[in-house]
Amino acid sequence: MKLAYLVNRYPSISHSFIRREIEALERRGAKIARFSIRASEQGAIAEEDRREAEKTRRIVGAPPLKLAAAILESLAARPLGSLRAMIDAVQMGACSDSGLLRHVFYAAEALALASWLRRDGIAHVHAHFGTNSATVAMLAARINGGAFSLTVHGPEEFDKPQLIALPQKIMAASFVAAVSSYGMSQLRRLVSPDYWERLRIVPCGVEKSFYDGAETPPPSSSVARFVCVGRLCEQKGQLTLIEAAAEVKRRGGKFHLVLVGDGDMRGAIEAMIAARDLKDEVELAGWKTPAEVRAQIQAARAFVLPSYAEGLPVSIMEAMLLSRPVISTFVAGIPELVLPGETGWLTPAGDARKLADAMMAAIAATPARLAEMGRAGKQRAIERHDIDDIAGALLAIFEEVAGEARR
Repeated sequence: MKLAYLVNRYPSISHSFIRREIEALERRGAKIARFSIRASEQGAIAEEDRREAEKTRRIVGAPPLKLAAAILESLAARPLGSLRAMIDAVQMGACSDSGLLRHVFYAAEALALASWLRRDGIAHVHAHFGTNSATVAMLAARINGGAFSLTVHGPEEFDKPQLIALPQKIMAASFVAAVSSYGMSQLRRLVSPDYWERLRIVPCGVEKSFYDGAETPPPSSSVARFVCVGRLCEQKGQLTLIEAAAEVKRRGGKFHLVLVGDGDMRGAIEAMIAARDLKDEVELAGWKTPAEVRAQIQAARAFVLPSYAEGLPVSIMEAMLLSRPVISTFVAGIPELVLPGETGWLTPAGDARKLADAMMAAIAATPARLAEMGRAGKQRAIERHDIDDIAGALLAIFEEVAGEARR
């Protein structure tokens, strides 16, 4: 089966879950053409991403003459579809927070993509995230008379569904994947029950090679090591984590906390680390490759991610697959994976004292208890997030909607 995948910025160090999904589909025999609207802001840090970059065609950044030719070719070959797509773009732009002009650019990007899809003989394009990539995919499908689908991750899409025309995208799509039951519930809120059948749960996953042979017990040390992996942004709650770290220090806890990732809130986090006198306890490590992330998690007593808003974090899956207890929050899809008292600890989002309680509990836990929680977490993550099993189910959905389109 031939498919196209479209992402706003791909490959990206923070989007390893998309690469894993594509590669798992290809192991199942699918042929995947990769498209990215623009280049990643971080560039290709990992070798895996460098290989993906060589396979990925960018729309913004393509040679200008090639881009113009593709746009003109779609206008000539699909005049009615192109007109319908431009009307859709104008209507969405009039109701969006990004404005009409940007949607005109989305229409141009869709015209180019539609031309390339026709050239490659691809009738179905799948977008990750319900934002601009889904807009371009929907418009390209409109131009070609083909099909599109999307995976909605959250939380951004759920913050402003009407402004990104998410209900319209759901109603126009062949199917819409949610990464958790929580995500499914939020999508159901946006459309009538007539469209609920096209909503599917397709979680993200991790390949066996990431954790196979990586069975190591949590390190026993007088200084407990915690690791947090994620973009430095308001959604991930790292400022609350710094507040909790200060409280753990006040209570006499001995620890070292590593924050892996980068983002807009780095300056604010650095300022709070300095203000709370935590420069010896907290380390900002920046972005790391998948192998380096794995090493950071293995070096930790527990993984911590105090999110305010989420989909279902892949970093939590990775930590559990590496047999590490997880400290996180009762937010979105997280409680579907992390079981308090069995595979880790969950706390109310934004509650630094409760988060400090969980960190102190992890510090006090015996090696046997940490190992027991790690084993339970690994088994649960394998059962729910093996990417090859997930890819098999996803490919069956693609084949199902393709069969319906032929009838």
